[in-house]
Amino acid sequence: MKKLGFVIGAAMMALAAGSAVAQELRVGLQEDPDVLDPARARTYVGRIVFTSLCDKLVDIDPKLHIVPQLATSWTWNADNTELTMKLRGDALFHDGSKFDAAAAKANLDRARTLPDSFRKGELASVQDVQAPDAQTLVLKLKQPDATLLYQLTDRAGMMLSPAAFSDKDPNAVGRKPICSGPYKFVERVQNDRIVLEKFDKYYDAKDYHFSKITYLPIPDTTVRLQNLRSGGLDILERLNPSDAPDVKKDSNLHFSSVAGLGFQEIVFNQNNGERAKNNPFRDERVRQALSLSIDRDAINEVIGGGLYEPANQAFPPASPYHSDKFPVPKRDVAKAKALLKQAGLTQVKAELAFGNNTTTAAIAEMMQAMAREAGIELSLRPTDYAALLTQMRGGNFEVALRGWSGRPDPDGNVYPFVTCKGALNDGEYCNPKVDGFLNDARKVPDEAKRKALYEQAETIMQKEMPDAFLYFQPWPFAMQKKVKGFLPYPDGMIRLKGVAFSN
Repeated sequence: MKKLGFVIGAAMMALAAGSAVAQELRVGLQEDPDVLDPARARTYVGRIVFTSLCDKLVDIDPKLHIVPQLATSWTWNADNTELTMKLRGDALFHDGSKFDAAAAKANLDRARTLPDSFRKGELASVQDVQAPDAQTLVLKLKQPDATLLYQLTDRAGMMLSPAAFSDKDPNAVGRKPICSGPYKFVERVQNDRIVLEKFDKYYDAKDYHFSKITYLPIPDTTVRLQNLRSGGLDILERLNPSDAPDVKKDSNLHFSSVAGLGFQEIVFNQNNGERAKNNPFRDERVRQALSLSIDRDAINEVIGGGLYEPANQAFPPASPYHSDKFPVPKRDVAKAKALLKQAGLTQVKAELAFGNNTTTAAIAEMMQAMAREAGIELSLRPTDYAALLTQMRGGNFEVALRGWSGRPDPDGNVYPFVTCKGALNDGEYCNPKVDGFLNDARKVPDEAKRKALYEQAETIMQKEMPDAFLYFQPWPFAMQKKVKGFLPYPDGMIRLKGVAFSN
C-alpha cells in the first residue's frame, strides 16, 4: 500500500509540475467566429482567433503605427506605385514548410482572385505580385494606394501555407487553417470551442507563455462574467458596460478598456435580392425616419454604461478623419412621423435582424420601442451572428444591426460598406459619386485632402443613408488578476506576446 501511495503521490506531483508549464488560457467570446479562412472571414471574434493563429506581413502598435511582422522592412518607389518588402527568413508554417516570398505571393493572389474573397476590395489596387527572390516581395499597383499597408496589417496580409490551398475543396482552408503564427490549430466544435496549441518552432516562441488557448463563445454577457468569476475563463472580451463598476471593485478581477476604431450600425437592404423589393426602407425618407426615432444618448446611458459614445459617421473621434460637420442627430419623433407622411405612409412594418447576444438584443428591443412611437413597427429576428452575416450577404434581411471592429486607416471603415461593388455592401447601396470620392481618397496620401474627400462622400450619405450609426465601439476587457502583461489595442485584438499568469 505504501508503494501504491508513493506512485499516486508521484503522479500527482508530476501532474502539478506539468500544469505549471502546460498552461491553458481560456478566452470568452461574445459570438462564435465564422469561417477560419482569412480571405473569406468577416467577424470580429474571428480576427481575435486569427491574431494568435496567423501572422501578417505587418502589424500595428498601440498607437496605430505600422510595425514589422513577417515583413522586416518595406520601401516605395518614387511615384508610390510599387511596394517592395523584405521578409523574415526564419518563419515556418504550422505544417513545417518555410514561409518565403513565393508563399506570400500565393496568399495575396488567392485573396485577390478567390470568387468569394472579402479581401478583393482591400487589395483592388494591386496589379501584380512578384517574388524575385525568397526574401523579397514586390507589389505593383495600378495607382497609388494610401490604404494598402494598413490593409496588410489585417486579414489581407495574413499568411497561410499554400499547401493547404485546394481547387477541389476551397472550404478546406477554413476547416483546418495552417498558418504561421505563435499558435497552431487543433480543433473546432461549432458554437462550443476553438482550440489552439503553441507552435514551438515559431520564431518568437519564447515570448509566448501559454501552451494552449481555448476560445469559448458565450453570447450571454451574464453567463460569460459568471464563468470568469468561477475560474472557467481567464479573460473575456466586450464586458457588458453595466458590469464594469462591479468588476472594478472585485479584487480577483481586472478591468481594462480602450477606445476602439469601430461602430455599431443599422444596415438597410435597398437592392439585395427579393426581400429588398417590398422593403419600406428602400425609401430614404423611411430610413431617415427610423434614425430620427432613436435616442442614441439613451442607448449609451441605459445599455452602454456611458461607454457607447453616440455616432453619426464611420470615423471615431480619435481619428483625424472624424468630421464635426455631421453632429449626432437628436431624437425627433415628430420629424420622423412627418418624413413617413411625405413618403405616403402612416405606419411601417419591417423585420429587424440582429446577432443574438445580450447587449445587441437589449439594443434591438430598445429600438423597437422607440421606433413604434414614430409609427415604425419592427418585429425582431435574433440569430447567431456569423449566420446573420451570411444571411445579409444573401439578401435575407430588411434592416439589420451590424458591428464593425474598425480599421486604423479610414478607408477600412467606409469603402467596403458603401461602394457599388464593396465586399461588405450587404444592402447593395450604389451611388457613383460616392464611389468617385472614395476612390480618389484611396490615392491621396495628404491627410487634409483625404478628409475633404470623405466629407464630400459623407454629405451625400447623410441624406441617402445607406446605413445609420448608433455608437462607436469601445473594447472593455475583463480578466482574472493572475493575467499579467495584457495591453488592449484600439483594434480590439487580444495579443498574447508577453502575456502570462503570475506565479
